Amino acid sequence: MRTTFLASLSLTLVMLSSAHAAPPKQPRAPGIESPDYVWEAQSAEEAQLLKMKGDVARGKIAYQVCQGCHKPDASGLPDGTYPQLAGQHTTVLIKQMSDVREGRRDNPKMFPFAGKHVVDTQEVADIAAYISSLPLPGNNDKGPGSDLPRGKTLYEKDCATCHGDRGEGNASKFYPVTNGQHYRYMVRQIVAIRDGARRNANPKMVRVVKNYSASDIGAVADYISRIGLQGKAAK
Repeated sequence: MRTTFLASLSLTLVMLSSAHAAPPKQPRAPGIESPDYVWEAQSAEEAQLLKMKGDVARGKIAYQVCQGCHKPDASGLPDGTYPQLAGQHTTVLIKQMSDVREGRRDNPKMFPFAGKHVVDTQEVADIAAYISSLPLPGNNDKGPGSDLPRGKTLYEKDCATCHGDRGEGNASKFYPVTNGQHYRYMVRQIVAIRDGARRNANPKMVRVVKNYSASDIGAVADYISRIGLQGKAAK
């Protein structure tokens, strides 16, 4: 109990200190705009993280620095500003956090709370283990439901091979669980990937969505938001 209290107190002091200090600048690493970019390539820290064993109990404490945006249950926000993370594959969480820490994924809002100056390598592994252990909330933001047949056709043709028939993703290939994700978050990310604004995007997905219209993106995101998955995503 005392260890947990001290850890929580230390985390609070770090957050208060960070709030009054000049925010650190996120580094910038080559992304999809670089001819040498390889989506599957791993930084030294990411390779280390993927071999580490995360601790769920420690991760619950370390996650306190994240819950202000992602919410205590890791359900994010339905307006699309913050994703639903609960039940996500640990490999996906590690890759995305590593990409933010290294500067392959631009996220100046997240970096001050997830950078190496605040969260150490073991804590990243612990946070990923904790978030992955959480159940899918099942109350995600959904689209208007006006073009679901079109969305289903697009998903089955272009998305299911990687993300699975039920949006379960693929942990070994770093493909995220999309089931249960907020509709407006998915729309925003697909647009960013299509337009080259998400620099750590998978080139395979860029090729798939490069000719998607706004209505295509809305339809497929709406369909994904409604797939439904029994229980926690398969690992």
